[in-house]
Amino acid sequence: MRSKPITSQDVARRAGVSRATVSLVLNQVESAQISPETAQRVFQAAQELNYVPVAAAQALVSRRSQCIGLVLSRQRHNIGSDVVLNHMIESVLDTLHPAGMRLMIDVVEDFFDHDSYLKLVRSRQVDGIILCGPRFDDEALGRLMDDGFPTVLIGRLPGSPVYSVDIDNVAAAREATAHLISLGRRRIACITNAQPIYAASIDRLEGYRQALEAASIPFDDCLVRYGNYVPESGYEQMLSLLDSGQEFDAVFIASDVVAIGALAALRERGLNVPEDVAVMGFDDVPQASYTSPPLSSIHLPFEQITRQATEALLAIISDRPPPERQKVLPFKLVVRQSCGGLTQPVRLGGA
Repeated sequence: MRSKPITSQDVARRAGVSRATVSLVLNQVESAQISPETAQRVFQAAQELNYVPVAAAQALVSRRSQCIGLVLSRQRHNIGSDVVLNHMIESVLDTLHPAGMRLMIDVVEDFFDHDSYLKLVRSRQVDGIILCGPRFDDEALGRLMDDGFPTVLIGRLPGSPVYSVDIDNVAAAREATAHLISLGRRRIACITNAQPIYAASIDRLEGYRQALEAASIPFDDCLVRYGNYVPESGYEQMLSLLDSGQEFDAVFIASDVVAIGALAALRERGLNVPEDVAVMGFDDVPQASYTSPPLSSIHLPFEQITRQATEALLAIISDRPPPERQKVLPFKLVVRQSCGGLTQPVRLGGA
């Protein structure tokens, strides 16, 4: 249950100024002639009290900084290995430039700091943000919505009113796992794309569960490992599976980048793919066609997802919010040599 809201009077009391001064500072009224020292006290008090008034968010919009923020919710050292990120940035820029807008990229990597987005709004001159990789435990996201700050997710949070663009991760993971089952594989392990605080990680694991249940295959928690976006995590988690003594003849890996590391671990142990272990990835990154063997995967329309998220944010900033709050785009199952069954056609799935 949310405690009593912090007011501008609380900020004024903490900073030792009047409520009017707080309003002038937080609304950045240049003609007010507030000294830098006083303004600093007000900003510091507002930060300490986690106070972000609706007026401050509206001021950001009205000032039209002509810049939006792309916020990546993950650890900073993982960004360099994210092969999808370059395509996403290119798609955002292609959409922003005709509108005369610029892009700022920021990384929120402190999983326990629920006020991270509020701090971003206070400290950056942006008209809105695109949040990539939402988490279920993100309380600050709700506060941004309460403040009316333009926000769009790349990814979905069930039940959230935030505008979002994504695929149906549950359905996609279910189809990927079902394909392995259709090839006669019965002991299917799973390595997730990320830790289970991320919506996509939980959804893809749920799709894996559903496919097993539909085929009357018991879910075995001993066959599940959690990746962390990077190839190293796939390598380590695959070795963990191999060293566990658990038998498996296939693995669904909810990220191609993680799968690249897992393939290296299988080669290192002298196992053949797909003869000994069939491997199915997710995302269909460009490198998937060039792994050894080429990696079967779920194709995500990254450029389309990012473009539509950017267009939605621009519409919200211009007070023309799109009619659809949750946009779900189609995905494709792309079958290559890593799981066998090459006679299986590429299938279109999703909405």
